[in-house]
Amino acid sequence: MSLTVAIQMDPIEAVDINGDSTFVMALEAQARGYSLYHYGPSDLSYSDGKIIANARPLQVRREMGNHFTIGDIERIDLSKTDVVLMRQDPPFDMSYITATHLLERIHPKTLVVNDPASVRNAPEKIFVTQFEGVLPPTLISSDLREIKAFREEHKDIIVKPLYGNGGAGVFHIQPGDENLTVVHEMFTQFYREPMIVQRYLPEVRQGDKRIILIDGKPVGAINRVPQEGESRSNMHVGGQALQSKLTPREEELCEIIGPALKEQGQIFVGIDVIGDYLTEINVTSPTGLQEINRYDGVKLEADIWDCIESKL
Repeated sequence: MSLTVAIQMDPIEAVDINGDSTFVMALEAQARGYSLYHYGPSDLSYSDGKIIANARPLQVRREMGNHFTIGDIERIDLSKTDVVLMRQDPPFDMSYITATHLLERIHPKTLVVNDPASVRNAPEKIFVTQFEGVLPPTLISSDLREIKAFREEHKDIIVKPLYGNGGAGVFHIQPGDENLTVVHEMFTQFYREPMIVQRYLPEVRQGDKRIILIDGKPVGAINRVPQEGESRSNMHVGGQALQSKLTPREEELCEIIGPALKEQGQIFVGIDVIGDYLTEINVTSPTGLQEINRYDGVKLEADIWDCIESKL
């Protein structure tokens, strides 16, 4: 199948070719003979009824320090492409939301992965609240009275931005810590949104598991273990990725959420599980493909493209 694929992502210059999931998706697309274009969110426009991107032809290769070749800017009508990969990292802010509105105008004639309307309606830390019995005790609020009451009940808590990513702005407030009010003041000063507060799960010391689902089905997992003295397991902040398989509880969690993901056009999803609890459903730009590939001897990016081709 010969396809034209536009990839909306962060600067190609900065990607980690040994860890970035978008990079291996581009490698696989190129190996299949697809034509690739790269553009950033700021290159996306609405113009007289058309969704336009000032994009550049892209070639990629797994060569450290020389991993891409990019051509001159071409003004392309995205409705004329076959697939758009919306793969820039959050924050999930108004810029991100606006991009979903624009891309929604060309979907599904041009297949946008993941479905932009569903992405807009599924911010990671809120989408998970739709499913019964999967979350640890959780509060979403800006009200300091509610937050103090939650802490009084659960003692040991995690406080984090509702629309953050990569482990940024995550605070572990332990019993006896007097900084909760200060953290609340900081959050309300820098964010207009509520914060999310959850009971601290000590199981995180054994790892925060990233499970990849393709079209609602789990296909692999890695366990991300935090560094000593660190409560965050994100690989951005030094978490170590270890080989892992799904437990019966994790398979159950995937069965609970999988049908909704498939129905909503969420082709490539990464979920985060600590102990018996699902903490996030990542639908924007999930990572983990390369780590799972290396441990399990698979090629998940090929499975994703097979799924995409089946929907065209």
